Parts: sequence; structure tokens; C-alpha cells
Amino acid sequence: MSTILKRPLAYREKPRRLTTEELDQVQRLFSTDGLSAVTSEFGFSTDLQALQSLAHSLGMSVVDLSKETIDRSILEGFPVRLLHRHGIFPIDRSPASIRIVVSNPFDVQAADAVSAATGLFVMTSLALPHEVAALIKAHLGVGAQTLDGLMAQAAENTDEVEILGDLNFEESEAAAMAQQASVVRLVNDILTEAVNNRASDIHMEAQASGMKIRYRIDGVLQNQPVPPELNRFQAAILSRLKIMARLNIAEKRVPQDGRIKLRVSGREIDIRVSIIPMLHGEGVVMRVLDKDAMKFSLSGVGMEEDTCSR
Repeated sequence: MSTILKRPLAYREKPRRLTTEELDQVQRLFSTDGLSAVTSEFGFSTDLQALQSLAHSLGMSVVDLSKETIDRSILEGFPVRLLHRHGIFPIDRSPASIRIVVSNPFDVQAADAVSAATGLFVMTSLALPHEVAALIKAHLGVGAQTLDGLMAQAAENTDEVEILGDLNFEESEAAAMAQQASVVRLVNDILTEAVNNRASDIHMEAQASGMKIRYRIDGVLQNQPVPPELNRFQAAILSRLKIMARLNIAEKRVPQDGRIKLRVSGREIDIRVSIIPMLHGEGVVMRVLDKDAMKFSLSGVGMEEDTCSR
């Protein structure tokens, strides 16, 4: 059963089309500070007007989620972890295709991730970020948003993560929490997602409002949606990373540097880890080095097989 896709929002004025240079500026600003910063910087009167201008410039439509009626059954078989990670929600589905709303028009990985997970052709529309977040919360409910519930579907993707070398650490309450299966799966998922998206850096920052996670993809730091309840496990996540990097989990007042060596889906990954004390806790900066991605072949750069064989 599919839901009825409501018509895109109607606007009284023709939306402003942004230039290529402006779109580049918007992408950088959106990735670091969100839609409201774009609204303010480019002189739009509302976030809605800014989003509509983006949609017009990118050839997309905008959906008013406050007027949508979504059938809960549309989430059956849908990977819940993608909702929070990419800030998306499915609003219409057929046997061959699915339409999703995205809160970030520059998240090119969202549609690919949904297509890979569902095997369906994916169509995308834009929606206001706070409306997408409200829709996720309304349909998942508090119980479904627990860490274990979110990570249950992610477990199948993290069992291919192998830590190279032995982990030595002193037994403590913090270490015990860091070794919980749900925390291990979550940290593995964060690292795997970064590798799969070809991120060069991972930034995890402790803020008054909770944890902020960003990936640097193609030179641009991009915010990653973080489930609110994940903030309760911030200390455990940090301790897990310290254990993996062979650092002192009890030390919280001075910077620490370490290294994590992983094998993800058969690929060797080297991660340089820096732990930095911050106002609201500790921050983590990780440089991701994919050894396999640094190997080049003649066929990999587009040379034909006949030429390579000579």
C-alpha cells in the first residue's frame, strides 16, 4: 500500500534561482551551519523561502510535511538507521520505486544509500529540516529510538569491521561500558560510514546541546544527523575510541594522539586519532587513510584493457 504524494508547496512569488557560485557558497554554509544560516546570509525572509530557492536551483520539489499523512507501514523493511544518519523519511512507495524527503539537498549519498538498502528506484524531494526531524520522532516513537533499537539493523553492516592488533586496557567501569555490544556496533558503524563515503576526516565534538559528528567529504565538513538519545552514550563512545587507539581512557585533561588499524570489508584502513579537551567534554578528530584507495592501476584511470595488456 502506498501513500498519496501531496503536491509540492505553492508559492506566491517565483523562487530566486541561485548562480553556480552562490550554490557553492550555500553548500559550504549549509554543511557547517545549517539552513537558517543560509537564510540569514543570503537575505531570505524565511527558511522555507531559502529551501524553495534551493529546490528551484537544483531542479527539485519541496513538500510540506505538515500537511502529509504518512502510512506507518511505509517504514516496514526500511533501514531505520538511514533516517537519522541522512535526515530523510520515505513518503511514498510502489513495488518498483520509493520517494523520500531529504533535509539536506547536498547529501548525494542519501539516495544511493536508500537504493542500495531497498533495491528500489529512489526519487527525492526537499523538506524543512525541523519537519523531517519531527516526522522521524513521531513515527519511530521513544522506544524505537533507543540506541539498541537503532543499531539492531546496523549490526549486519558492522560485522565486517576487524581491529588489527590486540587491545590492552585496564578493567574499569568506563572500559566495561565501552565494550558493550551496542557501543561497539555504533562506533564501528560511524567508522564504516565514513569509509564508505570516502571521508578523509571525522570530527566528533562535545557541545552543550550534545555530540556533533561531521565527516569531511570532498573537502567539505558535512554534519551527520545524531539521534538525541545517542548523547547519553557520548562518554562510552569516546572510551571505545580511546581503547581502539590504545590511549588512556582515564585521562581527560590533556590531549592524546593514537592510531587505529582496521580492516573494513577486506580493506585496510589506518586512522590517526587526536583527542582534545574541550569546554563540554572531549573532542575527537580522526584522519582516515584508506590504503586500497591510494593504489592506482592503469585500468582504474580509464585505460582500455587492450592497451593495459601490451
